[in-house]
Amino acid sequence: MKLRDGAAAALILAGIVILAACTPSADEATPSGSAKPSASASSDPGPTKDPSTKPTPAPTSTVKAIALPKDCKAILSEDVLAQLKDVPLNDPAFGESGILENGTLVCIWGSPQADTTGLTTRIERMPRGKALDMLNALADTEGYSCFTPSGGTRCEKTWQNEKYPVTDGRTLFWRDDVMIDTRYSNLAPKGYTSAIVKAIWG
Repeated sequence: MKLRDGAAAALILAGIVILAACTPSADEATPSGSAKPSASASSDPGPTKDPSTKPTPAPTSTVKAIALPKDCKAILSEDVLAQLKDVPLNDPAFGESGILENGTLVCIWGSPQADTTGLTTRIERMPRGKALDMLNALADTEGYSCFTPSGGTRCEKTWQNEKYPVTDGRTLFWRDDVMIDTRYSNLAPKGYTSAIVKAIWG
């Protein structure tokens, strides 16, 4: 059963199978057109569970107003930035990036010259109902694995690129009406999403 907006209490998830998510090494995180695909690669390490499990963030009586970040580098740790040191940020060739008119922050890491290597993160406001509908759909129809770390809900999935021998993926994290949505191809810095979560919520 899917959760609906305004649910009175959080459901206790049963039958959770915790898996150890594998993350790429620093070499794999560096742009490379010949990186080998990895079915278990992730943009961030962390436990995963059965894809059939539905996202179930706990409702709160009042949602604390969270300020959206304004700087793509300030939200990352020194370790993550070191993994991205040779990767261009927000090249105009990729279109709109940085702070948008509605306050959304778009961070695009990648070179226009690269065939597939890149990472795009979008941090925006999203109410609970819309977020749950979105995450439930990903879990139901696309096989995303979802779990609840750091007071929020995280869903993720990786797959092999259709054209190149590299791993693509997507990681989403929602908490307090803020959605962090990262899509990547052959560029998965270890600790990336966790660094953003820590920068926003501490």
